[in-house]
Amino acid sequence: MSRPDISNKLVHFTGPRQDMEEAYGRLRSILSDRCIIAGQEKIKGRYPCVCFTESPLLSLSGGLVNVRNYSRYAPFGIMFDKGWIFQGGGRPVIYQTDIEYDALPQHLQWRHVRYEPINEPPIDFTWEREWRINCKELVFSPVEVVILVPDEEWEERLLNDHEYDQDYTVRSISLVLDEDIAQQYWENFPWEVMCLDSKTSLAEDVNG
Repeated sequence: MSRPDISNKLVHFTGPRQDMEEAYGRLRSILSDRCIIAGQEKIKGRYPCVCFTESPLLSLSGGLVNVRNYSRYAPFGIMFDKGWIFQGGGRPVIYQTDIEYDALPQHLQWRHVRYEPINEPPIDFTWEREWRINCKELVFSPVEVVILVPDEEWEERLLNDHEYDQDYTVRSISLVLDEDIAQQYWENFPWEVMCLDSKTSLAEDVNG
C-alpha cells in the first residue's frame, strides 16, 4: 500500500545549512573515504553515532532541509535502505525526558533524544524522525547508497570534480610510470545520484 508519510530509506545529511560550499565539501570527503565518521557532541552520554532521518524525500523541502526555517541541514546527503541500516544495528531514537534517560538500560542510552514539549520554550525534535547507529564509523560502498544533491547543477559539479581528480591522479602516476599504465588508474564515477528538486524521482522514492 502506498504511504506518502513513510519511506523505506534513511538519509544522512551534511551541514552546515548556512554554507553550501562547506556542506558540499563534507559530502565529497565522505564519498572519497566511503565512510561516515560518527559524531557524539550533541548526543547525551557522548555515545558515538551516525545519524539519519526517515523523513520521506517529498517532505524534505518543507521540513528537514527547509532553508527558510529551522533546519540545520544542507541538501546534500547519502541515502541508505532502512533494512541495511537496521541489520547493522541502527534503530529509531527514543524521544523522552532526560529523567527517563536515566531509567534506560545503558546499552540503549545512545538512542535517547530529549523531548519535553510542555517546557517553555518546548524541546521537540520529533520532526527530524531520527535514526541512529551506534558506531565509530559507517563504511559503505556505491551499491549500498544513493547520493542526494540539490539540483542538476550540483550533480554536474560533482561529476566534473570527480573527473578532475581522476585526471590529476593519472597525470601524477604518469610521471613515474608509462602513460598507458597510468591511464589504467582512472576510475569511472561509481555513484548513483538523485536531485532533490526532481519531482519525478522523489515521487518514485516515496515507497522505494
